Amino acid sequence: MRGGDRQQPAMFSYISPEARVPQDHPLRAIRTLVDEVLAELAPRFATLDSRVGRPSIPPEQLLRAQLLQVLYTVRSERPLMEQLDYNLLFRWFVGRNMDDSVWDPTVFTKNRQRLLDGEVATAFLERVVEQARRRGRLSSEHFTVDGTLLEAWAGLKSFKHKDEGARPPDDPGNPTVDFHGERRSNETHASTTDPEALLARKGKGREATLSYAGHAMIDNRYGLGVNAEATQATGTAERAAGLEMASALPEGSTMGADKGYDTHGFVEALRRLGVTPHVAQNTSNRSSAIDGRTTRHPRLSGEPTEAQAH
Repeated sequence: MRGGDRQQPAMFSYISPEARVPQDHPLRAIRTLVDEVLAELAPRFATLDSRVGRPSIPPEQLLRAQLLQVLYTVRSERPLMEQLDYNLLFRWFVGRNMDDSVWDPTVFTKNRQRLLDGEVATAFLERVVEQARRRGRLSSEHFTVDGTLLEAWAGLKSFKHKDEGARPPDDPGNPTVDFHGERRSNETHASTTDPEALLARKGKGREATLSYAGHAMIDNRYGLGVNAEATQATGTAERAAGLEMASALPEGSTMGADKGYDTHGFVEALRRLGVTPHVAQNTSNRSSAIDGRTTRHPRLSGEPTEAQAH
C-alpha cells in the first residue's frame, strides 16, 4: 500500500547531530585533531575576554566555523551563517546544539577580528604543525615556497587619486566613475575603503585588481603546510616573505621555488641562512642567480630522469 505524503513535521527529535554524521566522515578525524589543538590554546583564550559584560562567541566555536569556511570554500560570513542554521553537519562540527541560534554575520566578523588581533590564528597554525611533527608527519629537509594574489574586498571604483577631495557620489550604492584616459598606480592612487590593498596583476596580459599577497611554505615529503603569511602585494613581497619563512628552517634544509624567486639577493640570502636554494632558473631577460651548485642535481619536479625512475 502506498504511504501518505505527510507534511506535518515532528515537534521533538531524540536523535542528536552526532548520530547523523557517518562514522567514516572525514570531518570526524579533523574534529578530533582540532579539539586537541583548541585544548592547548584554552589558557590563551581566557586572556582575550573581559570578566564582565555579555558573553562573546566561544573562540573554539569561532575557529571551528572558520575552518569550515575554508574547507568548504564558503565565500563570506553571511552564507556561512545560513549553512550553520540548517546544515546538521556544520552544527555538529562547530559544537552548536539543535536549539541554539546562529550568530549575526556582523557579530561573527567582529569576534573574528579580535582573534586575529590576538594572533590566535598564528598560534593555531603553530599547534597544528607541532601536532604533525609529534606524529612523525613532518620532515626537516625539503620545503617549497610560493605566493599568490588574494583579491581584496574593495572595488576598483574605490581606487581614487590620493589628492582627490571627498565628493558626494551621485549614487551611494553604485557611484559612476569614469576611468578613461586616467593612468592609475599605487604611487598616485589608493582605495578609499581598503587603503592597504594594492593594485596588482598575476601575470602579463591579466587584469589588475586590488589585492593582497598570500604566501605558503609546504613540506615536500608529506605535503603539509608548515607556514603561511599575508602581506601587501608589492613587487618583492614573495621573496621577502620567502626569506622570513626560510629563517625558521633548520640549517641544511633545501627550499624550492619558481623562477620568480631567481634573484641574486634572494639566493644569496638563502645561502647565508644555510638553506640550499632549489630555485627554477630564469634566463629569459637577465642572468640567473642559480649556478652549478644547484643545476648539477637531478630535477625535483616534472618528468623524472632515468636515475630517479630506477
